[in-house]
Amino acid sequence: QVQLVESGGGLVQPGGSLRLSCEASGFYFSAYTMSWYRQAPGKERELVARILNVSGSTTYADSVKGRFTISRDDAKNTVYLQMNSLQPEDTAMYYCFRPGRRDFWGQGTQVTVSS
Repeated sequence: QVQLVESGGGLVQPGGSLRLSCEASGFYFSAYTMSWYRQAPGKERELVARILNVSGSTTYADSVKGRFTISRDDAKNTVYLQMNSLQPEDTAMYYCFRPGRRDFWGQGTQVTVSS
């Protein structure tokens, strides 16, 4: 069955960095677009970044452009989110997402930015 397992979240000070990983299994990873979403308390879930399969073309939310980088390693069935210059407003649960005829979400990893 399809599984998406996120890791790498934690507590970081403003200006710090984290690297999230999402390890996928149960499907042909290289055939799918992969995305990261986030949801802060009391807010709707929002798209953070997306990376297409084959071309590797990327899309970012305006709020993270220039600070976050999404990448993928098809040999490892893993998608990454490098987050730099983190700010308190980046505090949220971060989710890995695979769209398709049936959508799949990971369980999420918490990122907290606080001094």
